[in-house]
Amino acid sequence: MTRQMALVGFLQAQNCTNLPSSWRHPDSRDDSMSADYYQEIARVLEAGKFHMAFFDDRLAMPDRYGNDHAHTVEYGIRCVKMDPLIVLTTMGMVTTKLGLGSTCSTTYYEPFDVARRFATLDLMSGGRAGWNVVTSLNDGEAHNMGKDAHLEHDYRYDRADEFMEVVLGQWDTWEDGSLIMDKKSGRFADPSKVKRLDHKGEFFKSRGPFTVPRSEQGHPVIIQAGASGRGQRFAGRWGEVIFTAARNVAAAKEGYAAVRNEAAKAGRDPDQMFLCNLTTPVCGATKAEAEDKMAVINKLPLQIDALSLLAEALNFDFASKPLDEPLTTDELKSMQGILGIRDGVLKNSGKTNPSALDFVTFSGRGQVQDAIVGGPKEIADRLEEMFVERGCDGFVIAATIVPGSYADFVKHIAPELQRRGLFHKDYAGKTLRENLGLKRPTAGAWKTQPRAAAE
Repeated sequence: MTRQMALVGFLQAQNCTNLPSSWRHPDSRDDSMSADYYQEIARVLEAGKFHMAFFDDRLAMPDRYGNDHAHTVEYGIRCVKMDPLIVLTTMGMVTTKLGLGSTCSTTYYEPFDVARRFATLDLMSGGRAGWNVVTSLNDGEAHNMGKDAHLEHDYRYDRADEFMEVVLGQWDTWEDGSLIMDKKSGRFADPSKVKRLDHKGEFFKSRGPFTVPRSEQGHPVIIQAGASGRGQRFAGRWGEVIFTAARNVAAAKEGYAAVRNEAAKAGRDPDQMFLCNLTTPVCGATKAEAEDKMAVINKLPLQIDALSLLAEALNFDFASKPLDEPLTTDELKSMQGILGIRDGVLKNSGKTNPSALDFVTFSGRGQVQDAIVGGPKEIADRLEEMFVERGCDGFVIAATIVPGSYADFVKHIAPELQRRGLFHKDYAGKTLRENLGLKRPTAGAWKTQPRAAAE
């Protein structure tokens, strides 16, 4: 079968999209705290045959810049953050094929709790759930969740590896065919097919048996977005849909090969994973129409948007010194969170000790400098190039206007991708795994044997 791309709608259960200035756009809906807002997005994405609607999440509003939340609230910089799992449930009620992916942290929740939440969503949606595994980012989240400070980067991933073993282990305690449901005999399930996990590890203890049977797709799809070296190893071991954020084809190809190599080293089939690159398209019926839209969008971001999001993502207070003063090597080393942002700034700026302003310029946080602007041909050409060159297996589509950005993509770009044979014209099945082309996992399938090197 001809290789086709996966498309994911990038969403946030908050007052704006990942672009903080999106709420300021005159055409954006201002009822982002209503179910109808998200249900309209869900209908648009399903009409466009998107594989999944995906929510990222944080457990704190951005308040690391100046260690104060005032600017966040005043300028609406992701200051409202609702529970995405509950929002997803409302979207699932108005769709039948659209995948439903949400973020949940391995640092601030217990494995059994996370396993149950997502297994329940998987049953309630008919096998459409996906879990985005994150280790969280910063001290603000730690403080909200009763901790004094956020855990160190690599330690979080070590802990998250065991978290995954517990979650997948609990999901496996119900074998396929466990349910009997014989009213005459009174037998509900076969006890020989429901087992206790009895996990006792370095970080977690979890007994079981689990309380939610397997779904139509086996268990939720595992989503990951590790960008650092340790994050890529984690993604290679566990991820089935992996989000990337390469800013050009060369960087995309490098990251694509690296993650697939990590998967092979972990004993997995790299073809049973989809790497989807974050993309912000500004679409129109023509290039001129799209450029007019972009002119309006470019007026919306503020410098504080970028500074706030950088401080949040790297757990570093960029207000601690003048913005044009170079950061010391020790300050750069102290950064945590999404270290791929720091590494990208060092690489793209060519500076050993960039300043806060360099981070604003070269990170793209809170801005739309990497947006793809154009009509159907221009945007499809760009997506096709990265896809065909094996920089990714699909795209995570971010919005600058809600719901207009998604609607414009479905109206103008999806049909062109379908015409070129790059994107499916209809869903292959009912479950998220069926529609992505992922195998339904048997119990214990995740227990792969690591290889010394990739093939």
